Amino acid sequence: MSQLTMIHTNRAILTFIENQLTETEKKDRVFLQTWPAGGHLLKQGQGNKYVFVQQTGLSKVHITEDNGKDFIVQFLGEGELLGEIEVIQKTLNLTTVTALTEVTAWCITTDYFAYLITHNAELNRLLLLSLAHRLNQTSARASYQQVYPAEYAILKLLSVLATQQTNFAKKDLADYLGVSVRSFNRSLKQLRERSIVHPDSFDLYIDRDVFERLMREYGE
Repeated sequence: MSQLTMIHTNRAILTFIENQLTETEKKDRVFLQTWPAGGHLLKQGQGNKYVFVQQTGLSKVHITEDNGKDFIVQFLGEGELLGEIEVIQKTLNLTTVTALTEVTAWCITTDYFAYLITHNAELNRLLLLSLAHRLNQTSARASYQQVYPAEYAILKLLSVLATQQTNFAKKDLADYLGVSVRSFNRSLKQLRERSIVHPDSFDLYIDRDVFERLMREYGE
C-alpha cells in the first residue's frame, strides 16, 4: 500500500513561483495575500479569479454535501496548489478551502495561470507530478477506508498524525475519515480500552512493531 500523507506539501511548485518568475512577470498578476484561521480561500460552487499556491500555514479542502455534512478531502501545507483543476476544466469551485491556521498564499490570476500552463514546460511537468501524487494518495486512502474496519482506518490515521506537529480537531479527523463524530468516538474508545491509544490524547501507546502486527491482523 502507498504511504499515506496527512498534510500535502509541494515545495517544488512554491520554489517555481518564488524563484523562476521574474518581478516583471509577477507584476499585477502574482501577489501574496494572508487569511486568518477560519477564512475561506475558495468556496464550493463559486467562481474564482485566482489560483493559489500556499506559502505558509495549514488549510483543509472539504466538500459540503446536500445534507449539510462535510467531507474533508485533504489537508494542505506549504506549496500546495488550490483552484488549478477548476481553471483547467473551466468549472466553478468543486470544494471549499478553509484556513486552519493563518495562511499566506501566492495569488495567480486565472488568465495568467492559463497562459503559464500552455507556455511553460517546467510548470506543466510540476503540475503533472502533483496530480499524479494526489491520485496515488486518493487510491491509498480509499483502500483503507473502504476495505478495512473503522479501527484500522483510525489507527492508520493516528500513526500518520504522530509525525505531524499540528493539533487537529476531532471533528476534522472524523470528517477526513468520512464518519460521524459519534462513530469516531466509539472506535477510539475501543482502541483506548485495549490500551492501544492514550486515554487523554491521540498518541499511540504501542511501538512500531506492535503497530505493524496489528495492521497485518486487520488485513487478514
